[in-house]
Amino acid sequence: MVSEEKFRWVMGHFATGVTVVASRAPDGDPVGLTVNAFTSVSLDPPLVLVCLHKNADGHDSILQAGHFGVSFLAEPQEDLALTFSQADPHDRFPGLQVKDGSLGSPLLEGALGWMECKIVDVHPGGDHSIVVGEVETCEARDGDPLIFFRGNLSGIGS
Repeated sequence: MVSEEKFRWVMGHFATGVTVVASRAPDGDPVGLTVNAFTSVSLDPPLVLVCLHKNADGHDSILQAGHFGVSFLAEPQEDLALTFSQADPHDRFPGLQVKDGSLGSPLLEGALGWMECKIVDVHPGGDHSIVVGEVETCEARDGDPLIFFRGNLSGIGS
């Protein structure tokens, strides 16, 4: 079997976009985390999947909420990617411009795009949960994406 280190190194050669996946805890507080394991699954119905580490802050709250929002980070939002991956979970939302989607998921202002999804299925995937969501609403704007490549965050032209 391939070692975790080797697998991580090889996967680092696959450039991905960077997202923040967010929802609401049972008490109504926003929860969110940086995720790059996100992709479309189906056009009819419109489905996406996101992979959430089972030990991640927010994992259980997102599943309990039954919905989630995905904000596609734009190139100048590297600080948000770091905040949602490294900061204390209670320090991630204060001071941010956030709007709630129709299902109640927090969506980050200034994101390159966003979608709000209701959870339709959850599959085990090793140390992650593979969460399938049906897209209820979505929007995008012009701009350049933030990407993750070889362990670094950058823009397309960087």
